[in-house]
Amino acid sequence: MEKKENIVRYSADELARLKSETDWGKVDATSREEIERQADQDDGPLPAGWESTVVIGVPEPRQSIHIRLDADVLRWFKAQGPGYQTRINAVLKAFVAAKRREEEARSNRG
Repeated sequence: MEKKENIVRYSADELARLKSETDWGKVDATSREEIERQADQDDGPLPAGWESTVVIGVPEPRQSIHIRLDADVLRWFKAQGPGYQTRINAVLKAFVAAKRREEEARSNRG
């Protein structure tokens, strides 16, 4: 895979020391309708409940592992173009989130 020249990596400590260039007053003043209008203009309508998917903070680093996949599954993901490993991770992440919601619903029922 070809390296992108503009990628810069920071540790969580280094990020904490960086001065934010975000105009938080402007962010706070932006209405939900304006956010949805801008998102719709850029990427299409936001799904219902999109706010619950926002994660604030530094994500845990990914771990490099070896995994065996069926050949047809791997072929399908690779056929979708570059980023197949990221897509596989996204599918697994969605599965885990769904299972967690099921477990939470089960534990809330009794």
